[in-house]
Amino acid sequence: MVANLKNAAAIVGAAESNEIGYPEERGSKVTSLQHHIEAIKNVSDQTGIPISDIDGIFSAGWSTQLAEHLGLKPHYIDTTSVGGCSFQIHVHHALAAIYAGIIDIALVSHGQAGWSYRGVGGRRGNIAPGEIDPGIEMSMAYGTFGAPASYAHAMVRHMHDFGTTAEDFAHIAVVTRQWATLNPRALMFSKDTNPFGGLITVQDVMDARLIAWPLTLFHCCLVTDHGGAVIVARPEIARSLRTNPVWIAGAGESMGHANMLEMEDFTATSASRSSAIAYEMADLGPEDMDMAMIYDSFTITAAITAEMLGLAPRGKGHTLWKEGHAAPGGRLPINTNGGGLSFNHSGMYGMQLLVEAYRQLSGTAEDGINGIAGKQTDAQTCIVNGTGGTLSTTGTLVLTADA
Repeated sequence: MVANLKNAAAIVGAAESNEIGYPEERGSKVTSLQHHIEAIKNVSDQTGIPISDIDGIFSAGWSTQLAEHLGLKPHYIDTTSVGGCSFQIHVHHALAAIYAGIIDIALVSHGQAGWSYRGVGGRRGNIAPGEIDPGIEMSMAYGTFGAPASYAHAMVRHMHDFGTTAEDFAHIAVVTRQWATLNPRALMFSKDTNPFGGLITVQDVMDARLIAWPLTLFHCCLVTDHGGAVIVARPEIARSLRTNPVWIAGAGESMGHANMLEMEDFTATSASRSSAIAYEMADLGPEDMDMAMIYDSFTITAAITAEMLGLAPRGKGHTLWKEGHAAPGGRLPINTNGGGLSFNHSGMYGMQLLVEAYRQLSGTAEDGINGIAGKQTDAQTCIVNGTGGTLSTTGTLVLTADA
């Protein structure tokens, strides 16, 4: 049974922190907390909602610290941290809390100095210093230590099962770069902003430095800084603001495994279940989606997820990019900011998905700062899917533009 939470709340604003990408190279070293606070101030200014009116705080482990810094005494605190899909799941939880009448205005926030403080302060959970996570200890012998090695296994299995090639997946990197060249904030916007930036070809992807066979550098996401925040509000408030609401028509979450060795099928994820819940709640299906925001930690992540979301048949996810459907001007724009592959990926990319989905559906993607001619689509519906862990946990949202 799927709860009927359709349109019980809307995303009413979305903003980023001031310095994203590689701020250290520009003389700044911004902490994760600073990224949070800047993004929160920016979304408050954007919507006109005073920070003092926020009564629910949702973040991946930062909620109480944020409440203290913001001077808030929230009615609802959520610290769910399950990797990059945490923020889609936060929106789901905020939707439920607003529907239940517990809160009126929810803040979903994320800040991660993945570049500036790389290797410092990583999340270890309850693992003591010097101790090895037993899950990792059991996996290392099978070559699944580190994200690239793990996702390489998934790509090789897909190639074995469906006859795909590394060149097929290279088209995903090429198309995301096309979108990045329409986004001035994208790390790979141009060669002037980054020596690896600008348009690339399939051959460029194939010839790039090998990371973990068959993944070359351009099959892998960036490592950057980023802060983002969205505000979710009940309908009465959403309709009273100066920003355009984007309605949460459907939401779902699921998981398949924690340790990749427990993954039943390296070519299938829990996104099939989380999206089924979201579609049913929204009373919409994959055929109704005008646009998609899909987690692309690696090219294989995006391809498999597209299949799980019903946007392409099994084994054919890559064709959305290869045949131009996902590209600028295509029938199903995907990752219109340039994605984690070419825009920004601070470690947990789900927040960037939310911000871009809001901008597109609210008609603010082409604003002189975050987009140029061609970036703004006319999409009225969007499926947003985040992936956490090693293809482990997923959160899916179906969002719709205001009628």
